[in-house]
Amino acid sequence: MSRQRSNVAEAVHLDITEGKPWPMGAHADAEGVNFAVFSANAQAIELCLFEPAGTREVARLPLPGHTGDVWHGHIACAKPGLVYGLRVHGPWRPDKGHRFNPTKLLLDPCAREIVGGFDWGDEHFAADRAHPKQMDARDNAATALKARVTLDFYDWGDDRPPATPLAETVLYELHVKGFSKRNLAVPEPLRGTYAGLGDPASIAHLQRLGITAVSLLPVHQRVDEERLVKMGLTNYWGYNTIGFFAPEPRLSCTPDDGAATRNEFRGMVKALHAAGIEVILDVVFNHTAESDAAGPVISFRGLDNASYYRLPPEARSDYVNDTGCGNTVDLRHPRVLQLVMDSMRYWVEHMHVDGYRFDLATVLGRGEAGFSSQHAFFQVVAQDPILARIKLIAEPWDLGPGGYQVGGFPNGWAEWNDKFRDDMRAFWLRHPGTRGAFAQRLCGSSDLFQARGRAPAESVNYVVSHDGFTLRDLLSYNERHNLANGEDNRDGTGNNLSFNAGVEGPSDDAAVNALR
Repeated sequence: MSRQRSNVAEAVHLDITEGKPWPMGAHADAEGVNFAVFSANAQAIELCLFEPAGTREVARLPLPGHTGDVWHGHIACAKPGLVYGLRVHGPWRPDKGHRFNPTKLLLDPCAREIVGGFDWGDEHFAADRAHPKQMDARDNAATALKARVTLDFYDWGDDRPPATPLAETVLYELHVKGFSKRNLAVPEPLRGTYAGLGDPASIAHLQRLGITAVSLLPVHQRVDEERLVKMGLTNYWGYNTIGFFAPEPRLSCTPDDGAATRNEFRGMVKALHAAGIEVILDVVFNHTAESDAAGPVISFRGLDNASYYRLPPEARSDYVNDTGCGNTVDLRHPRVLQLVMDSMRYWVEHMHVDGYRFDLATVLGRGEAGFSSQHAFFQVVAQDPILARIKLIAEPWDLGPGGYQVGGFPNGWAEWNDKFRDDMRAFWLRHPGTRGAFAQRLCGSSDLFQARGRAPAESVNYVVSHDGFTLRDLLSYNERHNLANGEDNRDGTGNNLSFNAGVEGPSDDAAVNALR
């Protein structure tokens, strides 16, 4: 094997050998730590090592191995806890889709623990913000997000998945923080955390409701958008992912301890399983927090922009925006698809989750000719022995061409049925001519699912979700009142088919509350 040593590494006496091109990411073994990173268009990749706090670079080592489109290396005697980032060399040709800039430290897409917080400094942009066609030459390593090598041991005991049949599943969609934050029955230090959701008081409430599965709004680590940060706000829901493997630390009792955060999440799952409740994760594999062409470089964009993202063939300096979030992850590329599969398997095998709800799932099945239920993503999931047995739930639409695909996903997938939501609300409000639609929805929505041989249980029938009014809002408001978030009441739909029982908002009127 070849052996290289960088000048920076001399001071700390680190040697790096070629290692293996698998598994992807950083993995500790008996001899040290192996690193493997995908980039089809890079010319060289440097592994940068940092002191434990992640602010000072102590070594820089070129990855010596290059097998196909994977760059790899192995550091003997390295241990879990090592903090690292990546610098990727390659062409700066935005017009060709390439945005390589080695002055920017990049986060490993496979990071299981992310070190630091993103501060939106101008040094985190690959291009000069004042002159967007020029490469920004400032080094951002001191404040960039970094990865920590992990090696976890957790005693799962006799934990088993509840494996509730789909036809018997009762889903409760919730936000980990919001669910227990104001629950006085939960110990105060645990409120609003993974541990709070796993607390006996929380579980007892779910059991009283007859819930068989909780569907958690995104728990992958996220970055708050720059606009929100400037307004003093955060992305509360979490649909702005930057780490497909790392749990969001802000939902933990110990946000500064990655290992404790992961084990807290596992403890929550274990407690819910013991009560017969499954855990479904809402996952955002359709876009990342790097946003559009004016966005920062955090990971994908600097590693291999042209491979990770869908770019318009006629304007490769831009991004396909089927998500409405500035970029679209390209699952047509085998290595990008592999990343998503690895993430899904990780959360099932190592965190014991029971399934996924896929945000804007049409994106995941869109190929050159549009959406197809035979897309490689669906086929790879179906043949995977780990993923084929879990619950797979699609939000069956996006903003791209042919984006509305309710009823169009493969057999075995469940789908959010927004027609059930709207037709049930309209019938409840006694809108004329809604009796037939009500009956059709109540009997399985055969107009949407039967023609493709789908089972009625594959329709996720819901009346409210995080998109729009909560159940209480539905019975308390006729109009939106989204003023506190700085959007001037423009966000969300104005067609909520709600009824306030005669009083807009909370009421002390006993008759109004009885009607509600």
